[in-house]
Amino acid sequence: MKINKLNIKNNNINYPKHIAIIMDGNRRWAKKNKKVKFLGHKEGVKTVKKIIGFSLKYKIKALTLYAFSSENWKRSSNEVKFLMNLFQEILDIETINLKKKNIRLKIIGNTKEFNISLQKSIAKAESITRKNNKLLLNIAANYGGRWDITNSVKKIFLNINKGLLNIKDINENIINNYICLNNIFPIDLVIRTGGEYRISNFLIWQIAYSELYFTKKLWPEFNKQDFKKAIKSFVKRNRRFGGD
Repeated sequence: MKINKLNIKNNNINYPKHIAIIMDGNRRWAKKNKKVKFLGHKEGVKTVKKIIGFSLKYKIKALTLYAFSSENWKRSSNEVKFLMNLFQEILDIETINLKKKNIRLKIIGNTKEFNISLQKSIAKAESITRKNNKLLLNIAANYGGRWDITNSVKKIFLNINKGLLNIKDINENIINNYICLNNIFPIDLVIRTGGEYRISNFLIWQIAYSELYFTKKLWPEFNKQDFKKAIKSFVKRNRRFGGD
C-alpha cells in the first residue's frame, strides 16, 4: 500500500497508538550551532512541545519521552542542576496548558531521588491532569529499564512475603502488572534521534515487540516531516510478533 499522506480519518490504516521517543542530540546540536550546551536542552524543549502537538493531531493515544536517564547523573553537576531546574520550571509553567489541551501527565522513574520541591511539582502536575484523556504523556525521568525490572521484582517479592502472591504463579503477565506503563497501550513504535542505533536502557521490557525507527536528525532539528516519516515507516511494516 502506497501512502503519500497521513490520513488520520482512514480507519483501514493501522496507526501507532503509543509512541516512545529517545530524544538524543541536544548537546551535539548546541555544539554544531556554536552555542552553550545548556541551550541545546532548551531548544529540545521546543521540539517536545511540537511533538506533543503533532501527537494530538494524529490522534496518538500515548506518548512516552525519555527525558532523563538514571545514567545522566554522571554528567557534570552544573548540567544536572540545570536539567533539574529546567524540568521543574516546565512543570510549573506548562501544567495548566496540559490541562486545557486534555493531556494527562505521568512521570515514570525513580522520582524519590529528586529534591522535595521537584517531587511536589511532579505530584501537583499529575494531580491537576489526572482526569484528562485525549493524550497520555509519559515523561521518563531518572528512569532506566534495568531499574524498572529490578523495582518490579522487589514489589513482587514483598507481596510473596505478605502472602498476596505465590511464587508458582509468577509469569510474564504478573511482571507486566508491576512494571512501569503496565496499564496502558503497548508501545507500538520507538523513535530514536541523533544517529545512534541503540535503546540505551529505555523500556527494555516494554519494547520487546515494538518497531524501531532511527534517524540522524538531532532532537532539536526533529520536525513534523520527520515525525510523519517515522509513522509512515511503521504503517508499512508487517508486524508478526514472532509468528509467521
